[in-house]
Amino acid sequence: MEERQYLTTWKRYLPVIRLHLKKSLVSEQQFKLNIQDFESAGDRGKSGYSFSITMENGRVITNISGSPVARDLYEALKSDEAIKAMLQDKSVKISVGKSFMLSIKTSHISAYK
Repeated sequence: MEERQYLTTWKRYLPVIRLHLKKSLVSEQQFKLNIQDFESAGDRGKSGYSFSITMENGRVITNISGSPVARDLYEALKSDEAIKAMLQDKSVKISVGKSFMLSIKTSHISAYK
């Protein structure tokens, strides 16, 4: 298994993700990914490209170890300083379904937990 095969693909999407992440504070954001970008990076076969990541304060709180697509997205997000700053004090859920629609839902983390 090739490590980080989707990292380059996700880095190309970072400007769009950054924009939608900012807008997701107001309402859930969605945009369609290009399936060919991911298929050319690696074949996921039956397991597909669907995943869901939940982050709090920029740290993943869901298990993404079984999804190279999700792991590489998280690596790309961590490498972008503007995105890292946006993830602070927030709970962010990013998911991709079978239709290749990426969804971003953001909420502020309450100080009273």
